[in-house]
Amino acid sequence: MKSSYIPMTRQQQEAMLSTVDVKSLDELFSAIPEELRLQKDLKLPEPLSEHELKKHMNTLAQKNSDTIGNTCFLGAGAYDHIIPSAVKHITSRQEFYTAYTPYQPEISQGVLQSIFEYQTMIAELTGMDAANASLYDGATALYEAALLASRYNGRKEILIARSVNPEYRKVLYSGLRYSGITVKEVDFYKEENSNNKSGTINLEQLQDHISKNTAAIAIQSPNFFGILEDIKAVSHTAKEVGALLIAVCDPISLGVFESPGALGADIAVGEAQPLGNPMNFGGPLLGYFAVKSPFIRRMPGRIVGETIDSQGRRGFVLTLQAREQHIRREKATSNICTNQALCALAAANYLSLMGKEGLKEVATQCINKSVYTYHSLLEASQVSQVFEAPFFREFVVRPKIKPNAINEALLTEKIIGGYDLTAEYPELEGCWLVAVTEKRSKKEIDDFVSKVNSICQGGIIND
Repeated sequence: MKSSYIPMTRQQQEAMLSTVDVKSLDELFSAIPEELRLQKDLKLPEPLSEHELKKHMNTLAQKNSDTIGNTCFLGAGAYDHIIPSAVKHITSRQEFYTAYTPYQPEISQGVLQSIFEYQTMIAELTGMDAANASLYDGATALYEAALLASRYNGRKEILIARSVNPEYRKVLYSGLRYSGITVKEVDFYKEENSNNKSGTINLEQLQDHISKNTAAIAIQSPNFFGILEDIKAVSHTAKEVGALLIAVCDPISLGVFESPGALGADIAVGEAQPLGNPMNFGGPLLGYFAVKSPFIRRMPGRIVGETIDSQGRRGFVLTLQAREQHIRREKATSNICTNQALCALAAANYLSLMGKEGLKEVATQCINKSVYTYHSLLEASQVSQVFEAPFFREFVVRPKIKPNAINEALLTEKIIGGYDLTAEYPELEGCWLVAVTEKRSKKEIDDFVSKVNSICQGGIIND
């Protein structure tokens, strides 16, 4: 046996070779030309005992100590929320391990029901008529929404606010590059707009850009800066030319704010990671996708429906879409045809455990704690105001020293700082995006503010 990394005994290997009627591994792989074979041993470490392996893995895990157990004030698309312990216990049950499409309802009722409940709660939360079984993340959900809009009205232009998450916009550009659909960005109100520094979509510029060729307007609320957008006003502008409105919304915020469906959105998409899914160094994420009734049959991915069997019992099945959606590229509405089943299950568990009042409490605490942090930073005079508008959970300030310098100093104190906006928004050079969830205590917030002030007073001044 040349390579002992495969977990089998020599006797097991010989039995397998005998079963396929070959005498050696060389004979087994004889069909592979000699020039394509590796002619040297793999540089693999020596085998370890179970105890030695555990010690080795623990040593590797210690290398993550700079982030494990830190107090987190970083958001920008993924958020550090409290997750009830029951969520992990339920998602760890073996009947939920597989993400394979539950084509056979006779043996898949548990998974089908969990997806159905997830869809129902997402639809209720967003004020939409139906939701799918989830997509990879919020960015791909936005891309799919743009495709749906273009196919629905036959138009070839998407208008998107620059205040939408930069990663979402990049995915949209990348996905639509060869589709014949063009993307135009609409700026936001900022410091140069002396009468309006709200950080929201520039409605005058939107009016200039929109046309009869506009398939949809995409807007995010709360936007990337944490600021609330006027979805109803943008919806009215879209409807004037027969365009659809795609609203990218944070699901936690919908515990207190009016749903995008009630404000005139045709499609609601977004990132559902805050619903019971940990940050996990950036993933996996969970894209939700919900629509008004005219677009149900055009939704990408899986949809689970409720039915009654021949004996009158309640049951669940995949519905409205043929199997071709998932196995035939040329006939599919979408070629991102899988879903984040386990992440969606976590979201469904989180929402059912929290309930309406619990979700409202989380959202309210996010508002109160972020506002408290914002004013505490401003009062110390080491950061300045950037936008003049209400925000949710996240806000932008301009510190006296470079954000990256603050973040590096904070990390030595086991605090993960905010997001430096300079690279994505050159006009916001030196600005810092800070997120504060319900997970942060007053002591943690006060400690954060104190350390930021100290760092700014002794640091390198921004240009």
